[in-house]
Amino acid sequence: MTDEPDIAALSFEDALRKLETIVGRLESGDAPLQEAIDLYDLGDKLRRQCQARLDAAQARIEQVRVDANGGVAGTTPFAAG
Repeated sequence: MTDEPDIAALSFEDALRKLETIVGRLESGDAPLQEAIDLYDLGDKLRRQCQARLDAAQARIEQVRVDANGGVAGTTPFAAG
């Protein structure tokens, strides 16, 4: 499969939709072995792309730290959870 260049161009939402379609196809058990292997490989690439986009978005979100006087003391990375 030569979808790698296209994966990088996909929006997060489009990549996630493609990944969900692949997961559904694999879960159905209807794909022949080679197709299942190819789908798994593509799904892994899409998963990595989605994770990279999420990591980049999280890195852009920062929490402002305030000092004892209420002034801005800097920022800290966003901590999910």
